[in-house]
Amino acid sequence: MSEAESFLAAHPDIEAIDIVLHDANGVGRGKIIRRHELAGLYEQGRHLPVSILGLDICGEDVHETGLIWDKGDGDQRAWPIPGTLVPLHGTNRAEVLMSVHELDGTPAGSDPRHALQRQVNAFAAEGLRPAGAFELEFFLLANERDAHGRIQPARDVLDGRATTRTEVYSVDHLHGMLPLFNDIYAGAAKAGIRAETMISEFAPGQYELTLHYRTDVMQSADDLVRLKRIVRAQARAHGVTACFMAKPFEQFAGSGMHFHVSLQGDGGNVFAETGKGWSDTIRHAIGGLRETMAESMLVFAPHANSWRRFASQSYAPVSPTWGVNNRSVALRIPAGDVRARRIEHRPAGVDANPYLVAATVLAGIRHGIANRIDPGAETVGNGYEAAPDPTMPTDWREAIRAAQGSAFLKDALGDDLHRTFTAIKAAELARVSRTIPELDFDLYLHTV
Repeated sequence: MSEAESFLAAHPDIEAIDIVLHDANGVGRGKIIRRHELAGLYEQGRHLPVSILGLDICGEDVHETGLIWDKGDGDQRAWPIPGTLVPLHGTNRAEVLMSVHELDGTPAGSDPRHALQRQVNAFAAEGLRPAGAFELEFFLLANERDAHGRIQPARDVLDGRATTRTEVYSVDHLHGMLPLFNDIYAGAAKAGIRAETMISEFAPGQYELTLHYRTDVMQSADDLVRLKRIVRAQARAHGVTACFMAKPFEQFAGSGMHFHVSLQGDGGNVFAETGKGWSDTIRHAIGGLRETMAESMLVFAPHANSWRRFASQSYAPVSPTWGVNNRSVALRIPAGDVRARRIEHRPAGVDANPYLVAATVLAGIRHGIANRIDPGAETVGNGYEAAPDPTMPTDWREAIRAAQGSAFLKDALGDDLHRTFTAIKAAELARVSRTIPELDFDLYLHTV
């Protein structure tokens, strides 16, 4: 209650609060409450239907999750997460993140945040603390389609200049979007997020924003979901659309959500090597991530569009390779200070749920360390030339099947969330499969 009371006293202009939880797809769901309701939220929580955690990407019920009529669509109780109540830039509203519990107070099994917390707790029991940060890649698109009905990069908000070329790492190119970027940084600062470097990425209209490396990996995931919301809102305010699809343009690179992760112990970073070369801890961690990657790909590439991102020489990994200072592999050990030694996990697209990605990556690291799994030979040079791994799924359907049958993923996410997540993905696959795309008419209408 003191947090709510102090916040209201410090922000007399706040009139409403977005209360937001994140479902299996990472979609923010919840309500907007009025100022006078905030104290009650902190005192009693807020009842929400159990079905809110069993929705597909369109917000439709997925009955196979067992969260709808099997439970009479009864209520669970959502509670505000301490420390997440923040004002929203440019508005008279605030936002607070929520987590869902059963009415008896136990964590709701299908809430992705609890899955990540279980992995964090498992490491804590071993005297270790996962640390990390996500990278956020995204496109800025025009609200209007081009003459052919296709999406197109947004014009610069500064002067309306068109963006048509890949201006990777161009600093001058960034200046055309500075009014928007300034508001993104202001929104992040208000939310307590340390947004750092902005980059012009490897496609027209594509950008990357890096986040400060956190010693609390849960806060890293919170930062990512909140920053996506900030980018989307500020882009809209400037008359453009922020796009977090994994692959919006067929001819250009897609957008990843690389996850940098390390383990901190009493003596510091346990991934850091000594005079004898790579530590066994980081080698075994990589071994675990390699061994579990195939059955985990649905978490990293959860949508139909996700699978369009994986292509040779696209900076998206296509096999479970690892290497040092090498961006053609799936698991990269970046160059830099040995004290900051970490693994950059590169398979996930920006459309993935960061809570599920972090939970699955941490579970893979635990699996590797516990079983002392050898990572195999390091990839040197072009990782795209590596022989295909026959265990890796090649499309969304295969990834769903692999996830459904994975004992590892069931343990990583928990029984309830594993059932919920895979049921939602199967329902979405069925929706996509029965939809006739425009491409079918282009190819077959007048030819067969």
